[in-house]
Amino acid sequence: MRIRDCTDADWPQVWPIVEDVLTAGDTFVYDPTWPAEVAREVWLERPPGRTSVAVDDDGVVLGTAKMGANKPGPGSHVATASFMVSAAARGRGVGRALCEDALDWTRRQGFAAMQFNAVVETNTAAVELYRRLGFTVVGTVPQAFAHPREGRVGLHVMHRFL
Repeated sequence: MRIRDCTDADWPQVWPIVEDVLTAGDTFVYDPTWPAEVAREVWLERPPGRTSVAVDDDGVVLGTAKMGANKPGPGSHVATASFMVSAAARGRGVGRALCEDALDWTRRQGFAAMQFNAVVETNTAAVELYRRLGFTVVGTVPQAFAHPREGRVGLHVMHRFL
């Protein structure tokens, strides 16, 4: 697996991953009815941010990440990132590789920390991965996410210094 910057030519492979995650409605606060054009506008970061893809030896996109400043101005020293992995590639280390790459990239860009603003508390695979990579839950907004099966669940804010 190789991680590289996402290009316009990758979107036809990235979109089905994004669409699958949005349609499931259980891990992201994005609108599950977004068409491809809206999702593309939201997912593909403009510089100085970055969108990346994890690809296998055949060039198949296994997952994607986006990263950049969490907030502008006085908060711009803290990065944020989001990750999506294709259903077929889950459990194969793609999410971890994307997250480690994002941490490395943000460190090289001079960010002081990384913060995830809305990690769905029932997304235990992501929560545990982030904990293993040094993130801590600094707070949970109760019942802030309408999960399609679990009802209203909390959103964790997770943080780590770089």
